[in-house]
Parts: sequence; structure tokens; C-alpha cells
Amino acid sequence: MSGGDEARRAFSWPRPPADITLAGDDVHVWRVWLDLPPSEVARLRQLLSPDERERAARFVSPRDRGRYITGRGALRSILGRYLREPPRSLRFRYSPHGKPSLADPLPLRFNLAHSSGLALIAVAWGREIGVDVEIIRAGVADELIARRFFSPREVEELIGLAEEKRQAAFFACWTCKEAYLKARGEGLSIPLDRFAVSVDPDRPAALRYVEGAAKEVARWTLCRLHPWPGYAAALAVEGHGWRLSCWQWDDPPAGRAKRPGP
Repeated sequence: MSGGDEARRAFSWPRPPADITLAGDDVHVWRVWLDLPPSEVARLRQLLSPDERERAARFVSPRDRGRYITGRGALRSILGRYLREPPRSLRFRYSPHGKPSLADPLPLRFNLAHSSGLALIAVAWGREIGVDVEIIRAGVADELIARRFFSPREVEELIGLAEEKRQAAFFACWTCKEAYLKARGEGLSIPLDRFAVSVDPDRPAALRYVEGAAKEVARWTLCRLHPWPGYAAALAVEGHGWRLSCWQWDDPPAGRAKRPGP
């Protein structure tokens, strides 16, 4: 499917073929369950760099520590698969705003997002990319929060929707905005109210405007993702005409991950 289409796929994303490839016009998004048995977390920990292990050790909660290790281990496993490199050998660097990239000057771009027990990892060649996922929480999607973080245009569109659609619309808007910011790699140096995305979840996702940067609208494609019931997600990709594939990550031995929880 093209980047301009909505990713209205079944929640059961397929496992990838053994000989998976990533062409220049491909965008792949991987769904990762983060709650693995301790033995699997220990195995994935062996893939991490010393600084990643040090960061993992700072988590007080064993569950949060395990989720961090699983997310980083899955990222290394996935990138190593495309690069035909051992996952443990990969080295990362970070932008001033914290966006990771490969330390070697390779055109493989990626982004990771997680919420509760679910993570998404987006990968593309030569295109900046950002992904966001959020568990849908009651009591968050209210007008006061929207007015604090959304642009006036987005707030107007949100409150103009039927009340039963507002929660889905709030998270559709929020994830699109976060995905765009992550693709840009500039963090909150771009104020959330200085750009607008589409709000209605029943319409295609789109970047509407960016204050002071008119060419940005033509530069990016936004797409909503549907990774699991009770979650909202979105993807921002540089350019147009790309093809989206959504995969389930299960590093062997597979099939023992718990589905996402709080």
C-alpha cells in the first residue's frame, strides 16, 4: 500500500519472510511485545552495549527494566537483520535532542516508540522517519489538555466532532504530532501549537501546516497505524510514494511474550 493510504490492517500483523528485504521505497514497521520471560530478557541483554546495560540497571522496576532491554534488543536484532551484521556490533550516536542513528554513515533510518507493553520500530532507507504509539487512557482527551498542547486549528476541529469521537480523535492527533516531531529529530524545540495535523480519525492523516516553514507540508507523509486494540499509533515519513509493511517481531524462541498491559 502507498504512504498516502491509511494503514487499516488487521491487528494480527504477520511475521516476516525469512529473506525479508528493504527496498528504497519500502517502509517497515515492527510490532514488539515487551513483556518477555526473564530468560529471554537475559538473552537480549547480551546484545546491548555497556552504556545500554548501565541505563537498564538504573530502572528501579524489574518490569520497566525488562521492557527497556527487550526494546533495545529487538531494535538491534531488526537493524542487524537488514544490515547483515551481528546485533551486538551495532553502534549508535544521538542528536542534540536525543534521536538515535547508526554511528556508521549508513542511510538506514529508524525510530522506536513504546507505550505500556508494546513497542513499534519503524525502518526505512534514506528517509527520515518517526513513529509514536500511545495506550488510550480515559480522562486524557479533554479540551483543557488539547488547548495546552494542540494548535488552535486542531482544538477547533476536535471540539467540533461528536463527543463519542473525541477520544479517538485526541489520540489520533497526538500520535501524529509526536511522530512528526520524532521524524524531524528536534524534540520540543518545535512548539506543539506551531504546527497542525489532521484530527478526525476517520479521515487520512496529514500534516496541515508548519508555522514559518511552508515547504514542510509537501516534504512529509503521515499515516495512522493500528497495532493493537486500545492503542493509537502514527508514522511520519519523509517523501511520498513509499510502500508500508507491518511485521510482528518474534526473535526465536518465539511465542511466549505477554500481550501489552498497563
